[in-house]
Amino acid sequence: MKELTPITIRPPFARYAHGVEIPAHWRIVQTSGQLGIRADDSIPEDAYAQAVICFEALSEILKSAGMTANDVAHISAYVTARDHMAGYMRARDTFMAHATRVPSSTLLIVSGFTRPEFKVEVEVLAAAP
Repeated sequence: MKELTPITIRPPFARYAHGVEIPAHWRIVQTSGQLGIRADDSIPEDAYAQAVICFEALSEILKSAGMTANDVAHISAYVTARDHMAGYMRARDTFMAHATRVPSSTLLIVSGFTRPEFKVEVEVLAAAP
């Protein structure tokens, strides 16, 4: 994959690319949005802890396809308040810390999810040869 961040437009606000090119004939995995809920149905109060759970789940999904965070082409994330952005971004940066290329990224503030205790939801698009 190739990062696409033209120098003719404003640089990204954080550690992501404006676009990512996926070569022809690569395998693609699109995940569902993952919420900050553990296997035992517990939900931490903190947005950062919820985001960590989201990325742990995404790692497991990618692993089941023989992929890692290094194969992520795009991350879409949703938080319920601006106050949750920093915690989400810290968890995202930890998830992507060892990747050799940054993905494209979208982060939206939404009014809520199916249950009021959820603060973060994350999905990824990944690709590998």
